[in-house]
Amino acid sequence: MFDITQIPIFKTLSPQEAKEISPYLLSGKFRKKESIFSEGDPSEWLYIVKKGKVKITKISHEGKEIILEIISPLEFFGGIAVIRGFPYPANAVAMEDTEVVKISRKNLLSIMDRYPGLMYCMATNIGDRIKGSHETLKSIALEKVESRIASLLIKLSDKAGEKTAEGLAITMKLTKQDIAEMVGTTVETSIRTMSKLNKAGLVVSRAGRFVIRDLEKLRSLT
Repeated sequence: MFDITQIPIFKTLSPQEAKEISPYLLSGKFRKKESIFSEGDPSEWLYIVKKGKVKITKISHEGKEIILEIISPLEFFGGIAVIRGFPYPANAVAMEDTEVVKISRKNLLSIMDRYPGLMYCMATNIGDRIKGSHETLKSIALEKVESRIASLLIKLSDKAGEKTAEGLAITMKLTKQDIAEMVGTTVETSIRTMSKLNKAGLVVSRAGRFVIRDLEKLRSLT
């Protein structure tokens, strides 16, 4: 049985309350690159990643995919659209084989009415996420690619960093294509910039994972 109190937005629930809510959570699986929902779809479900990871994306006017956010295990997505009742404002795509749990809009609103603490946790989380998305779009519009990539790596290390003998390893497996899409540039530019950071001794790649070797110098580029 999946313990829903592991999920941050449900952390205020008592064991009995969690037991009452658990039947409303349905399981689902998505293959790598499979769409979970598309921009404009009706917001029928709130999703929570159980295993794997999901990217939230927008398509630019030039047809380029921009990753706004990566959703890791125990994080939810689709929340603001579900609560407000408007269509999903972005796309959600599985970045690898992913397992989720989901709750319908009707049941979520009913549960939040019964447990106000849940609404507070969700509102706080959504506010932080909106701020992060705005910062991402502002960075893409105003900053140079090197600065954008440095900022992204620092942000990812805050979210999924692990200290190792070599430096601060980002445990999330990402490709240079993913990096490019998260900063709004081409793969070629992403490769050149990452190579430059590598030659400067700031970042290395190990088995598809990035290791920050000099965090302070990387910060100086932002």
